[in-house]
This record gives sequence, C-alpha cells and structure tokens, in this order.
Amino acid sequence: MNTLKERRMASGYSCRQMAMKLNISKTFYWQIENDKRRMSYDMAVKIADVFKLKPDDLFYEQFKSKET
Repeated sequence: MNTLKERRMASGYSCRQMAMKLNISKTFYWQIENDKRRMSYDMAVKIADVFKLKPDDLFYEQFKSKET
C-alpha cells in the first residue's frame, strides 16, 4: 500500500502514531500498510478518516489493480 505509506509519511505520522489513532497494534498497522494483512471496510474508513479522505481516495487504485 504505497499510497497509504506515502500519505502517512507526508502527514508526519509514524506507524506507531497511526496505530494509536486507530486503536490497533503497531504490528497490525504495519501489516496493513505493507499488504501483509487484509483490512475490513470499517478499518479502511477509520484510516481514511485520519487523513480526512474517503476510503476510495486511498485504496481504490490498489484494489482495481488487484482485480486484473
């Protein structure tokens, strides 16, 4: 999820800070960011909300590329 990592870094957040905002472990967040774990739609909404975006703004292109 390069878009997610890039957005996080551009916003100045560490993986730990993101995990704290989402109320999940740092490991769980890292796995999401590095495409080692799938996330629920609810988690996608929470992550997008941190950046004041819609889930599609962050995840649509990656989802679309996996379908082909």
